[in-house]
Amino acid sequence: MTVRAVRAYEFEPADAEQQFHGARVVYAGWDGHLMFASPYAWPLPPDLPFAHFLAGPLAGAFGQHPDWPLIDWTKATWTRNGEPFVPDLDATIAANGIVHKDALRFTTPGLTGIGGAGI
Repeated sequence: MTVRAVRAYEFEPADAEQQFHGARVVYAGWDGHLMFASPYAWPLPPDLPFAHFLAGPLAGAFGQHPDWPLIDWTKATWTRNGEPFVPDLDATIAANGIVHKDALRFTTPGLTGIGGAGI
């Protein structure tokens, strides 16, 4: 059933960027790895190098997966909000154009989850 608003929703969202004291909420999910039910979210400082995002928050969330140490980051493919994205590992979150509430997803060719379950 289609629902139509009677009037426009006009309110300040509770999760607006200014509520995060200078951090940007960034979502990230690892495609093809069903051990993780949904993307994770982190409040990241805009000046955090992308490589530190991989080694810190991402490793903390996904590192228990047996495929994690096998990842060749030079072959990983990324999307940002559903569009192809090639992160510069040496650049910051901001310099990579990542803004508040962006959704990143990555795939790791050749790694298909536990027992190939992510195929």
